Amino acid sequence: MLSPLAVVALVGRFVLLFALLMLVPLAFAVIGDDAAKGAFMTATVLTLAAGAAMVVLARRFRRELQARDGFVLVTLTWLLLPAFGALPLLLAMPSLSVTDAYFEAMSSFTATGATALSGLDALPLSVNVWRCFLQLVGGLGIIVLAVAILPLLGVGGTQLFKTEMPGPMKDQKLTPRIAETARGLWVIYFVFAVLCFFAYRLAGMNWADAFMHMCTTMGLGGFSSHDLSYGYWDSPAIEAVAVVFMLLSGVSFALYFLAWRQGSLRILWCDVEVRSFYAVVIGAVLLISVYLTVNGTYESYPQALRYSVFHVVSIATTTGYASADYAQWPLFAPFLMLLLGCFATCAGSTGGGIKMIRLLVLLKQARRELVRIVHPNVVNPVLIGRAVVNPKVIHSVLAFMMIYGATLVTLTMLLLFSGLDVVTAFTAVVACVNNIGPGLGNIGPVHNYGSFSDFQTWVCTFGMMLGRLELLAVLVLFTRQFWRG
Repeated sequence: MLSPLAVVALVGRFVLLFALLMLVPLAFAVIGDDAAKGAFMTATVLTLAAGAAMVVLARRFRRELQARDGFVLVTLTWLLLPAFGALPLLLAMPSLSVTDAYFEAMSSFTATGATALSGLDALPLSVNVWRCFLQLVGGLGIIVLAVAILPLLGVGGTQLFKTEMPGPMKDQKLTPRIAETARGLWVIYFVFAVLCFFAYRLAGMNWADAFMHMCTTMGLGGFSSHDLSYGYWDSPAIEAVAVVFMLLSGVSFALYFLAWRQGSLRILWCDVEVRSFYAVVIGAVLLISVYLTVNGTYESYPQALRYSVFHVVSIATTTGYASADYAQWPLFAPFLMLLLGCFATCAGSTGGGIKMIRLLVLLKQARRELVRIVHPNVVNPVLIGRAVVNPKVIHSVLAFMMIYGATLVTLTMLLLFSGLDVVTAFTAVVACVNNIGPGLGNIGPVHNYGSFSDFQTWVCTFGMMLGRLELLAVLVLFTRQFWRG
């Protein structure tokens, strides 16, 4: 049986933890004495008070989580925390609507990178820090962060971890204790983040920009503190740092954890999904760079290669940075990049999309069915590497893809119904559900979602949350079977 008050008690603890995260932008505001200092102080107090109230009201109902509790808790947490994340934005920018503030916070927390704001260079530093810092936290998942310390709160976290971690094979544990697993993932994440921060600083960013772009690179979120994004610097060195760490973040952090425990990088090279990820990205870079050169988009191949590398990696990893208006390229190139963003990253990375492993399973299953047409009685299991894929996993992937396709169609039709043109509507849904950020049409790399109506913005907001929690964890709540005793 579901226990609503037990769920509320845990959500209250997450809200308290979330309030502590506001101390990071508050520190920037105090040190820089910027205009948003009061907004962050007020938001921190309100969030602490709300979290404390939830904990106190439900303190008698603590118990071990059941499977269904995990789905409710994760979904409720990902609905509520962006609401509290929007508070500083509303207080610091009174002209901002509640809809746009919640959209911005959800985009930050889901590491999508779709923004409704313009004039980023003129925003208070603390506001930009908050937008970017949320992407660092949301990248790997605040639920995993909380699971790492749940033993201190006296509750178990296995169901939360299984619901939050992306990918079809998330039941596998890396260590016997789930909290140790979560802590291990965050240690790896933190080490990479520190390296990324100093790399940006050495490449030419100032300290504040290096911190903010480290957050959005590691979270594969793509927010920037400048309207021109990476075009602000026009620096090959800075772009190179971004490319390296986007590629690193597109690989499962679980594999990095295992490589560290085993003291060998062999496990990374032997992983079929990792090899496929890099092969697809490299192939797309070469194809698009040649295509741009042949079409005369850039005068020389080295120039075309530079912009191709940066933007293919950015969109394929669902980051969404831009150093040029790639929407002006021949249409084949930006559409191919958006397609890559739907599947290229690995399960267990901070990227969005359906994940490369699901695509591999689908392709293997399709090939298996073609073989069975010719040889009906042949024994031909689906293999990923040398491992036989469990039929339950195949069925799960097929069901996921059917729901994924239905979601894209439904949300696109809603945006078309609201009056958007087909390119903007379709690419907005693809960009939001796959947590890519920018699309094409009116939401290309030099535009944003600020022109959307409230209805259109809420559709995209819902799409971002669905994509971040991989559809099934949210949509299962809409089935009658879930709520039966």
